[in-house]
Amino acid sequence: MTKKQVFQFRDAPREMPSRIPLQLRLNGDWGELYGRFAEVEAKKQAGRCLDCGNPYCGWACPLHNYIPQWLELAREGRLHEAASLCHETNPLPEVCGRVCPQDRLCEGSCTLNDGFGAVTIGAVEKYIVDNALADGWRPDLSTVKATGHRVAIVGAGPAGLSCADRLARAGIQAVVFDRYEAIGGLLHFGIPSFKLEKSVMVKRREVLEGMGVQFRLGVEIGRDISLDALTAEFDAVFLGLGSYRYTDGGLPGQDLRNVLPALPFLVQNGRVVQGDGDNLRSAPIAGWEDQLELPDLRGKRVVVLGGGDTGMDCVRSAVRMGAAQVRCVYRRDEANMPGSAREVANAREEGVEFLFNRQPLELLGDGTTVNAVRVAETRLGPPDARGRQRAEAIEGSESVLDADVVIIAFGFQPDPPAWLAQQGIELADNGRIKVLATSGNCATKRKAAVGLPYQTTNPKVFAGGDAVRGADLVVTAAFEGREAAAGIVALLSERAPVAVQNNSPLAKVG
Repeated sequence: MTKKQVFQFRDAPREMPSRIPLQLRLNGDWGELYGRFAEVEAKKQAGRCLDCGNPYCGWACPLHNYIPQWLELAREGRLHEAASLCHETNPLPEVCGRVCPQDRLCEGSCTLNDGFGAVTIGAVEKYIVDNALADGWRPDLSTVKATGHRVAIVGAGPAGLSCADRLARAGIQAVVFDRYEAIGGLLHFGIPSFKLEKSVMVKRREVLEGMGVQFRLGVEIGRDISLDALTAEFDAVFLGLGSYRYTDGGLPGQDLRNVLPALPFLVQNGRVVQGDGDNLRSAPIAGWEDQLELPDLRGKRVVVLGGGDTGMDCVRSAVRMGAAQVRCVYRRDEANMPGSAREVANAREEGVEFLFNRQPLELLGDGTTVNAVRVAETRLGPPDARGRQRAEAIEGSESVLDADVVIIAFGFQPDPPAWLAQQGIELADNGRIKVLATSGNCATKRKAAVGLPYQTTNPKVFAGGDAVRGADLVVTAAFEGREAAAGIVALLSERAPVAVQNNSPLAKVG
């Protein structure tokens, strides 16, 4: 072990792992854009950390990861210990190392970000966990004692997986139900493989199953099994339902052919890229009422409406699908874009054209198929209810953009199923699942009779992630799943396990 050089940040500049060459990306390479650090590179980048007394990076992370500590372990080559420390706060560290907008969170708050270049936190996190798992490291549950309690988790997205991980560590059997055929939710289907290889989720499933977590996939609650059956069979239930209903903006012409909502577009294309072939271009998508036919984008002019991370996934996917021209239309300026600056830079490098301060007004067509988007230039006016400046259309500034395909990426809203009300689970005015408390000390919450973290109005049912918060980051969903598990553990510590019924309807499912 080499002694740490306090001023290494001055001699070793910030570096990212090597990237797939641009020409390969333009020719349809769907591999992860960023490669992996070699050991020497990872140690050098980890050694740049100043180990601040009050690390801003950890405070900026919704999970409050022990970042300086596991960076130092990585620098010393103690990967198994580093992986264990990563998992103490984050049930999905190898995922967050890939898809988190570090430039807005941990790295954006790094002390070195002002002049010297932030420590490459995300890439080192990815290096630690990938290599530790490949070397055989697994979570140590040797001291965990089974409680006999069983919890059903609805949804195998980041909130559900995080909850399952923490329950397993508490000796509680977690059984995860999901309507899709693989775990991860949008981690598997919605996020393109150039950001997150699907093998990452396959490995995470292996890890969770090794911890005792059970998965029942292709099972839809409300269709194959009722929530009533889950609450009767299990000691508690966690709902990680996500946000799948897209915001369409109410644009005239949005029913024209080749106008696509972002999420089904990404899900359908992800299936094709994974090798399932063109037979899935029009396969039904669970939870999506209308069947989506994925068009061939080769040689087409594509316009994506929206400037968030989903919009960036769409424009960069369109490039790899062979589109001749890809434009991103956003109603505010670049400084106000909600997407990651790094993703915007990658999209620009791949040839995407950004049209800022443009408000889409109408989708035009020949009666059946879209062929253009009418837009107006905007200026930023007074702030809205959330404090963001409103985009106001400038009179007389309208123009028309030619388009063969339009993808709407304005964001997503929760789509609460009707069966929630049957179990006394109330919704907030915005349609999100209402929880009685968020994170906090479970004992204090119980004493105050407020409710446990992420407990719904049905005391036996908890919820977290996008269905509670609204569409947000993977890391915030992981946080809420983790905190909800703490609430469930507190609840079940006061109760005896529910007896398993031999005639349970669940025996026929999954």
